[in-house]
Amino acid sequence: MSMRPVRKPLCCLLLVTLPLGIFFLCLWSLKPYRVVDVKYRFPGISENLLERGLWEPSDKYAHISYRVKEIVAGLLPKNGCQCEKEEPMINLPFTKHLFRQVSVQQFEQVFKEDEREDLKKRREQEYQHFLQRYMFLSSTKSDVNLTATLGTFDVAAEVDKVMIEGEGAMHMSLSSSQLDNLNRQLQFVTYSNTVFNPNTADTGYNISALVTIATKTFLRYDKLRELISSVRKYYPNVTIVIADDSGKPQKVEGDFIEQYFMPFKKGWFAGRNLAISQVKTKYLLWVDDDFIFAADTKLEKMVDILEKTTLDIVGGSVREVTTYSATFLHKLSVEAGREEGDCLKIRQGYYHAVEGFPNCVVTDAIINFFMARTEKMQQVGFDPHLTRQGHLEFFVDGLGLLHVGSCSDVMIDHASKITLPWTKKTQNEILYQKLRYIQASETDSNLQNKLFYFKNRFKCIRSS
Repeated sequence: MSMRPVRKPLCCLLLVTLPLGIFFLCLWSLKPYRVVDVKYRFPGISENLLERGLWEPSDKYAHISYRVKEIVAGLLPKNGCQCEKEEPMINLPFTKHLFRQVSVQQFEQVFKEDEREDLKKRREQEYQHFLQRYMFLSSTKSDVNLTATLGTFDVAAEVDKVMIEGEGAMHMSLSSSQLDNLNRQLQFVTYSNTVFNPNTADTGYNISALVTIATKTFLRYDKLRELISSVRKYYPNVTIVIADDSGKPQKVEGDFIEQYFMPFKKGWFAGRNLAISQVKTKYLLWVDDDFIFAADTKLEKMVDILEKTTLDIVGGSVREVTTYSATFLHKLSVEAGREEGDCLKIRQGYYHAVEGFPNCVVTDAIINFFMARTEKMQQVGFDPHLTRQGHLEFFVDGLGLLHVGSCSDVMIDHASKITLPWTKKTQNEILYQKLRYIQASETDSNLQNKLFYFKNRFKCIRSS
């Protein structure tokens, strides 16, 4: 009987502290990083370096001594990446509802077992051809100057007979009378993003002179006309470029409209390539054909941030009929692997806010509503192998080329997908559902993973 007064307060304390502890753990996992951490290798690293690792040089450089800088070297990837699923910190029945779940995909598994060995050899052969096309350093060089605008350079080790100036700064120069020593030193160069660095520009923009709206349509002419009507309500003179691969194409009439017809089912990414190839303005705005402009679809803000900063592409927020809105913010990183390939890591979130632009952040992947510098979009392009599904692949291909941001207060509406039980679908809607989405039984259901494996040289992907 004497224990009951003690047990009751103890139980109350546990009931109060346990939810609070879980709540703070969730907040900790959502805390954004202040430093951009997108790591990718310099093109042209030799085969021997990949096989032996940075600290075990090829025979050519074996005679060159160096001193390791532990503070920098400790930050380098270990060249043996893995995509592993971590066990939750707290193993409770409701843990999966409180914490983000980790998914792992091994790309080699999407191929038949009897074709994997041959595929590995083909991929390695293509990779070696790539390295030969992009030599790490011309044999005539004896000094190198490096300049960054968004971060700093450093070295993980100091090679003998190489002079280095500007370590830890935005400008670093390396020189040596011994070319082998200089080449070896360059293998130790590191780059770290620091903070976002905005420039300045004038305000007040002629949107129709600066921006072209681009979209890809397939069978959904009712949605397309609703999109155009909403655009004209706010931007009556902006050019709209349409790539159309419908089976029975319909001509869309109107001023400042350019419609380009493609072979039937030519594809999602091929249509994107066609549309952006016809853009002549400085910027393009990409929208899906079932989006609807609203009063808060402010293209001026997107132009403003692109004019005043070093961002190449800035996304907005897509609002559903339920008023829920999404920005699809993801951080991408590539961890170096060995001959099996590298590891692609995907995390939700962003790196840091953009100074001077409330509600805008820097990230790596955004939602399918964005404004971009036209020449940068044309430079990266879209893989035409992806005919029906694809989104993240573009941002993976753009790693190292695109500086990506997102502003959550620039909204666009998404046409309702809610269907009532008594609503009968049209023949066009039925055909669209059948042809638009890939079924698991189809031969190309694993196409995206196959491209990641062969084209991007990834062995796995880990999403969290």
